[in-house]
Amino acid sequence: MPRFSVIVPAYQVQAYLHECLESVLSQSYPDLELIAVDDGSPDACGAIIDEFTARDPRVKAVHLPETLGRGRARNAGAAEASGDYLLFLDGDDTLTPHALRSIADRLKETGEPDVLVYDYAHAHWNGGTVRNQAAVQLTEQGPAPFRLEDRPGLLHLVTAAWNKAYRREYVEQGGFAFPPGYYEDVPWTYPVLMGAESIATLDRVCVHHRQRRPGTVPGTAGRDHFDVFEQYDRLFAHLDAHPELASWRPVLFRRMVEHLATVFARHDRLPRALRAEFLRTARAHCRRYRAPGHPVPVRSRLRHTLVRLGLHHTFRAVRGAAALRRRTGRAAAGLLRALRSVALRAHYRVQLRLPVRADRAVFAAYGGLGHGCNPGALETALRTFAPHIRTAWIARPEHHHTIPTATRRITPGTAAYWTALARSKYLVTNADFGPRQVKRPGQIVVQTQRGTPLKHMGLDLHERPAAARETDFGLMLRSVDTWDHVLSANRHSALTWERVFPGTYRSLCHGQPRNDVFQQATPADVARLRESLGIPDGSVAILYAPTYRDYRRAQPPGLDLERVLRRLGPRFVVLARAHPVHGTPLARGAARVVDVTGHPSVEQLCLASDALVTDYSSIMFDYANLDRPIVIHAEDRQAYEAARGTYFDLRSFPPGAVARTEDELIDIFATGHWRGSRSAQLRAAFRTRFCPYDDGRAAERVVRRVVLGEDESALPPVIPLDERRPVPSAAASLAHSPQPTELSAAGERAFPEDAFVDGGFTEGVFSERVFSEGVFTDRV
Repeated sequence: MPRFSVIVPAYQVQAYLHECLESVLSQSYPDLELIAVDDGSPDACGAIIDEFTARDPRVKAVHLPETLGRGRARNAGAAEASGDYLLFLDGDDTLTPHALRSIADRLKETGEPDVLVYDYAHAHWNGGTVRNQAAVQLTEQGPAPFRLEDRPGLLHLVTAAWNKAYRREYVEQGGFAFPPGYYEDVPWTYPVLMGAESIATLDRVCVHHRQRRPGTVPGTAGRDHFDVFEQYDRLFAHLDAHPELASWRPVLFRRMVEHLATVFARHDRLPRALRAEFLRTARAHCRRYRAPGHPVPVRSRLRHTLVRLGLHHTFRAVRGAAALRRRTGRAAAGLLRALRSVALRAHYRVQLRLPVRADRAVFAAYGGLGHGCNPGALETALRTFAPHIRTAWIARPEHHHTIPTATRRITPGTAAYWTALARSKYLVTNADFGPRQVKRPGQIVVQTQRGTPLKHMGLDLHERPAAARETDFGLMLRSVDTWDHVLSANRHSALTWERVFPGTYRSLCHGQPRNDVFQQATPADVARLRESLGIPDGSVAILYAPTYRDYRRAQPPGLDLERVLRRLGPRFVVLARAHPVHGTPLARGAARVVDVTGHPSVEQLCLASDALVTDYSSIMFDYANLDRPIVIHAEDRQAYEAARGTYFDLRSFPPGAVARTEDELIDIFATGHWRGSRSAQLRAAFRTRFCPYDDGRAAERVVRRVVLGEDESALPPVIPLDERRPVPSAAASLAHSPQPTELSAAGERAFPEDAFVDGGFTEGVFSERVFSEGVFTDRV
């Protein structure tokens, strides 16, 4: 008996069915059966299902002799099911990676509830995904399982069958089945939730619900949408047959009115000729099932009233007035923006004719984010070593709180912004100030860059169209022409920048100012940071910071952090930081995973952690200054190198152990080799090559060279690597994990400290994975 029976009805979805079925069969939780139902589809759906049936024994094919509709096709699939739980998935939707594992874990945690409700995201035809806006209803805080009376807000979720897992015995005992019709989910979803003795929620996106391009779905507008009335007739008949559910009548009446109003307002559902008839039918239903006693929100009262009274022309007039008001508002706002833009351009031209202020410096990072990165470290150093210079920071209002009080705060696009760009002598950024910036004689532009380059940058992206996308190389080079100084952390960076960003600037090989804090922080600072992040005492905190795949519309899921932590045990905690460009949390709501995507300082996160796990992010070069363990997770190395390109093979010169799969990563941590002697040797060589100048005084050297005009020979000498003492991690004093030892009684072989073997018998052949030289290799 499998754990899950995943039922997929298929009708005219041949273009999407392969992806749908593959998303089920490729799940990391394999204990399932996939029941694919060909609902008499006239296209190739039946043939695709048969191909999967021949390929994988977990697939059952059900071919219906004629088209019965999605609801009855689901019934046909459920009749063949033998799993503990039923899951429904439409033929053009997909399960997200590791969804079934997360569902299985949550079912076990909550004591096998009758229904588990999980989240979904809309997958739009242009490649974007948007999470369900009502996800707040799926919070896992509070007791679980529960009954619907304890969490009535679940009724506000979409009335869909595919965002829930149903205990099969509960469905069979309750006699639940899908009726025929277009809105078959209505008389299924509400009775199932109301009758459940136990319900649980999972605050995780498990389904990507496909939103097809408008106009490409056949038969989406017409009289089929009148079926909604028949389905609500079935729902209220169910209430009449079960008097114990009578208390839900006011709630369901309100949901019905909202649903009818939504259908009526959608032009892609009802042609103009049918709207009056639809609203008259809606009025009759409202009179028939009206149940006073449940308040309607103020913002919805007008719409409810118009639907209940069947005021077709009034409804149209109100909607038309609202649309006119929106259009008028947009037009007025556009006119104001245009006038404001003209005024600001005139203001900027005036400011460009006024003298440059030698005592002013303006800073920015990432095009308007808060105080941080190399510009942030330089701004702080400037106030220390050149206090006669007044500093200002450009950031969007939501990031102003990160700016020190001694620094002026400037919002991009304002008159103060253009004044600062026109009249400040020093302009410091890790991005650029936009195409309208004019570099004036007497101004000094310092480009700090964002770290040591591993992936291809600048002109090298000419050969990488998938990563370059719509990069304007001409505009990029015009920006390069304004640079006076470019910071480089090492020789590799300097050589790369000068080649891919060719210009007349001077390379300053003084180190990365943002890394100064690694040499200046104290153990008390580390303890304070860990406490602020909620890291338990005695825990090993892993900072997981994957980079952005700019050649992909949808970002890969990365590690299954919940699974990793389950395997490693309660001692480990993960600080999960998605790339700022991506921004989506990597593991929302997972236990022992702290989402630090929005944290303003990545340097503080590095200090608070005990180890780093990354892929191709430049954070590895910064983290190496802490002399703490680094593990590379390079599962898609070939695809990344083919699309983006790298300046050296990370496997041949890694900063620590390299894992090709998630299981290898788990093994590296479980066996202690993440901080073994071989990993330390690799890290030492990596630091020697890429961290020669990061001794804690990089910002001071840059300020004294650029602002105070000191000669190179007068700058503070670089402290050698072997004399630096970066602040230790909180786990540095913990005992090392036990290494494999010789156990003659058990017949196991012993390996040196730098080798880890994971062996097993498969079909009579002994296979082993040996961890050596920073990576795993397979031997038979």
